[in-house]
Amino acid sequence: MTFQVRRVVTGHDADGKAIVTIDDAVPGRSMRPGVTACVAWTSEGFPVDNNGDADEGRRQTGTTHANGTVFRIIEFAPGNGPRNHRTDSIDYACILSGEIDMDLDGEEVHLKAGDVIVQRGTIHNWINRGSEPCVIAFVLIAAHSAMAGGKILPAVG
Repeated sequence: MTFQVRRVVTGHDADGKAIVTIDDAVPGRSMRPGVTACVAWTSEGFPVDNNGDADEGRRQTGTTHANGTVFRIIEFAPGNGPRNHRTDSIDYACILSGEIDMDLDGEEVHLKAGDVIVQRGTIHNWINRGSEPCVIAFVLIAAHSAMAGGKILPAVG
């Protein structure tokens, strides 16, 4: 079965009543071998503008969105392809199902369903050594590049 995510987006009718404005299935898109992602929503600017009818999940964006957010759900298949990278964002993540190893510059942390991560501009890689897919929900919020020892650590990978 192809990876997809049901997305329910709320809004208001002309009288101010809360309604569902979108209820659909967002198909996954291959990011690299063994990694499929769905973008559920994006936003631009702070504070976020909750008005308008645009489907902000369809906005073209990279891993992160400058001066905004990206809500992405990713499925990592067993033996997924590597991507060592750092983003200019703070990332909130929750393991929804399965297990995965997070590699931080050679140090690994094993994570399982229910675990949460706050990724603060560190270089990292996701490795699924298990036999089942691992699904992670990410909220990436634009941030300044991380700094260490007086040096800027820009986004890479």
